Amino acid sequence: MNPAEIDALVASVQAAKAAGQPITATQDAIPETSREPSAPSAPQLAEFERAAAGNSEVPLAMLFSLTLPISIELGRTTMSVQEILRLGRGSVIQLERLAGEPIDIFVGDRRFAEGEVVVLGEHFGVRITRILARGAPTKQDAAA
Repeated sequence: MNPAEIDALVASVQAAKAAGQPITATQDAIPETSREPSAPSAPQLAEFERAAAGNSEVPLAMLFSLTLPISIELGRTTMSVQEILRLGRGSVIQLERLAGEPIDIFVGDRRFAEGEVVVLGEHFGVRITRILARGAPTKQDAAA
């Protein structure tokens, strides 16, 4: 794209904003000379644009289908490389957590809850015993 084409695009976006129209990138807005044959079109996010333009919030229901990683931390320890190389089948690694202490449940990188290990048939599971407050410090923060 040359500078004149960029200026024309910027002017059309500003005109659409002034008219209160949603702004979406389409193939029509890109001049023929600068189109790439296999370039995917820009995502159409009209719902978010309308919500942002109207200063309203995005509906929470839009987030319900997101998936997040959940990690269960039984405990931690620190070992030297030499100690790690000595590990083999049947080795026992002592953790920095006492038996019976609650385990940590992480959603993403954030500590979300505490729980206890349960056995479900032949599988292990976790029973949530406490949901943590939003800014609750982690055990690593307390140790630091």
